Amino acid sequence: MRKLASVRKIHEIASITGADAIELAKVDGWQVVVKKDEYQVNDLVIYLEIDSWVPNELAPFLSKDKEPKEFEGVKGERLRTIKLRGCLSQGLILPIINGMIEGDDVTDFLNIKKWDRPLPAQLVGQAKGFFPEFLRKTDQERAQNLQSEIAVEHQLGSLFEVTVKLDGSSITVYHKDGEVGVCSRNLELKLNEENQGNTFIKTATNTGLLSALKALGKNIAVQGELMGEGIQGNREKLPEHNIFVFDIFDIDNQCYLNPVSRSDVYDELIELGYIGEHCPIYSINSPLISDDVEELLGYAEGISLNHPVREGLVYKRMDGRFSFKTISNKFLLGEK
Repeated sequence: MRKLASVRKIHEIASITGADAIELAKVDGWQVVVKKDEYQVNDLVIYLEIDSWVPNELAPFLSKDKEPKEFEGVKGERLRTIKLRGCLSQGLILPIINGMIEGDDVTDFLNIKKWDRPLPAQLVGQAKGFFPEFLRKTDQERAQNLQSEIAVEHQLGSLFEVTVKLDGSSITVYHKDGEVGVCSRNLELKLNEENQGNTFIKTATNTGLLSALKALGKNIAVQGELMGEGIQGNREKLPEHNIFVFDIFDIDNQCYLNPVSRSDVYDELIELGYIGEHCPIYSINSPLISDDVEELLGYAEGISLNHPVREGLVYKRMDGRFSFKTISNKFLLGEK
């Protein structure tokens, strides 16, 4: 699970041109604007990542003297990417509490929630239950948290599949022991008559994915991005809803298929009638262009399917055992 709040060390403090009251603190691959002289290099701090929902009592200044918002019953604010004095600031740095040590995950201790966009009405549907325990949720680690690992992969010359990250809604469609199911990011949906108008179920049916999985008969879960009208503003201007596959999970062996095996199974699904898509492949069998995270983030910038600003890129090692994502800062700054 993603460590939204953790104890880390500040490794660099940089001045900001023309700013007397603020400076830039760097933690791993992240940079955060802080008050001048509040922290020093090598200080242990609590770092909260972007998309953290921060309770008001922890950081009341985030509400800027306004009534705090509410998410999942917690009053507070969402951390997002911003620019201050022309400098990118991502996340929040707070003083540590006595007893905390470097590496501690303090997400639950501080009651930090992962902020997700609320689903529109046509996506909600009737829930069968929570996301199944025999599956894994889709959430790649960001490159900023894996600087040393990326450096090692670059040095070893490891080969990667690189795909374009699309801005939709995560969908998981599975087959297990003769049964099929459809899930949103957090819930499994009922496959009943009342739910047939739900966009997740309707698209899994219309693209032939449910029937193809039944015919294939393997215990696998297909995970992808549900795209189209009413989803994240339909940035790609797609004329109809579609699923763009980015992962296939082997339920029996509890692991993701590597890119080659995924491609083989994807082709089988196509032969069995699946008419959806695979997410765009940027490159395959490619070494990392750089071990510098900032440089990799620069490569995240570029065009998407039909939009001049893509969400980012996803890197998956060809053996399927290491992966990460780079999210475009231009995309993050443009988020609403």
